[in-house]
Amino acid sequence: MLALRDLENGLGYRFDQIALLENALTHRSFVNENPALGCKDNERLEFLGDAVLELTVSHMLTRKFPDYTEGQLSKLRASVVNEQPLAELARRFRIGEFLLLGRGEEASGGRIKTSLLANAFESVIAAMYLDAGFDHTAAFIEGLFAPLIQEGTATSLYRDYKTDAQEICQVLFREVPRYTLIAETGPDHDKRFEMSLVIGERVIATGTGRNKKEAEQQAAKIALEELRQTDPLQRGDV
Repeated sequence: MLALRDLENGLGYRFDQIALLENALTHRSFVNENPALGCKDNERLEFLGDAVLELTVSHMLTRKFPDYTEGQLSKLRASVVNEQPLAELARRFRIGEFLLLGRGEEASGGRIKTSLLANAFESVIAAMYLDAGFDHTAAFIEGLFAPLIQEGTATSLYRDYKTDAQEICQVLFREVPRYTLIAETGPDHDKRFEMSLVIGERVIATGTGRNKKEAEQQAAKIALEELRQTDPLQRGDV
């Protein structure tokens, strides 16, 4: 419990129910290896924290950009509420140091895994919500995400790579790219999708993500990096 006080200091919040924070930091690998302890993993909290984050950030965006369409708001939200920035926030608060992991997960570098850190951050948000209520948690989230939203707006953090990839593929190949599901792995609460960008019969690039759209964007981004180095005149073989 004393170690968790260090995390609370970093978060700037003292839990009335410290067991909620401990639950948020408990990975299923630890529960599986220590059944006698009777503890629960953080997967339900992760589910709840994701919903709290999405609602709060959605509200922030609709206030800040009253003239944006639903599509524009969705794209901007996707730029700040996704695995990478959530993991970075977890690293800022050193959440990885406080995780309860099984031996196998510990040995495989679980404390620094992007997906695991992002999930743990969502769980901590849920723990705060259950302990302090929505208003306090929303204020905490807004303090973290307001700079990310501003950065995203100023630097076009979100890129619609699929649109860019379609344009360059039409120039190079006179064909619209297709996206094909290669693999779907992981439990229901933590799915990973692998999608390929295909032209004709050729796989140009593959990408992964927590949903199909994210994986398609990743595949399109990788394809763009490769295709922009290609001379259209050299592509008559496709």
